[in-house]
Amino acid sequence: MNNFIRQKGLSLIELMIALAIGSLLILGITQIFIDNKRNYLFQRSQVNVLENDRYAELQLNEYPSKAGYRCAPDDDPEYAFPARASNSDCLAFTAGSAITATADKQGVCVRYHPLVSGEPDCLGSATTAFTDTKPFTSPASSSIVTLSIKYVPGATLDTGTIACKNVDTGASGSLLSNVADFRLEFGLGANSSSRELISTGDRFVSASSWSVTDGPIRAVRYSLLLASPPNQRDGDSQIFNNWLANSSGATKTRLETGDQNRLYHIAGSTRAVRNLMP
Repeated sequence: MNNFIRQKGLSLIELMIALAIGSLLILGITQIFIDNKRNYLFQRSQVNVLENDRYAELQLNEYPSKAGYRCAPDDDPEYAFPARASNSDCLAFTAGSAITATADKQGVCVRYHPLVSGEPDCLGSATTAFTDTKPFTSPASSSIVTLSIKYVPGATLDTGTIACKNVDTGASGSLLSNVADFRLEFGLGANSSSRELISTGDRFVSASSWSVTDGPIRAVRYSLLLASPPNQRDGDSQIFNNWLANSSGATKTRLETGDQNRLYHIAGSTRAVRNLMP
C-alpha cells in the first residue's frame, strides 16, 4: 500500500516569484507616490510664489501712490510737507518732498495726509485723528503719516521680508515674506519745482547711489526676487540666472550660496509720485 501523501500549496520557487512580482509592483506604486508628491510640492510652491507676487505688487504700489497726497489739493506742497531732518529711519525730507530713501537705502520713506481721520497705516493701526474734519482742510503737521518700507534680508533666501514701519509711532511689522533680493531705483525731477522726470540722460538712479542733493524723487521703480523653500526644482532656473547676471559680486555670492534648488519669481513695477505731478 502506498502511504505517500501528495502535499498541496506553494513551492519555494513559486513564493520567490510572487515576492519578486509584488516587490516590483510596490516599487512602481512607491515611485508614482513620490513623483506625485514632488509634483504637488512644486505646484504648491509655484502658487505660493505667484500669490506673493500679487500681494507684493498690491502693497508696494499702494504706499508710493499715496506719497504727497494732500487733504487740501490747493495747498502748495512746500506748505503741506515742511522740511524734515534725517533720522535713523529715513534720509532728510526737503520742503515739499513726499518721498526719500531709508537711512540704509534699502527702501523708501513716504509721507502723506490720511484720506480720512484715523485712517489705518500699513500695519493696520489708526493714524492720528484730525482736529478739524471739514473737507479740503489741511490737517495739522502732526497728522502727516510717515512710513518706512524697506527690504530686510533673512537667514535664508525664503525668509527675507519687506518691512513697514510707522516712523512717528515706532511700530513696525512685515508686509510680505519670501523675498530673496530687492532692487530699488528712483526717477528724478530736474529741480524742486519740477513735477516731472528729467528729460535728458538716465532718468532713474539706483537708490544705493541716490542722495538728497541729486534732485527730488518723482517715481519709484522696484524689483523683487521671490523664493520658495529649498529643493523644489530640478536643474537650472533661467529666472535666477537672469537676476544673477545683473547682481553685484557680493549679492551674487549670497544668492548662489543660498540657492539650494529653489523656485523663483520676479515681481516689479514703476510708480509715479502722482500727487506731485501737474
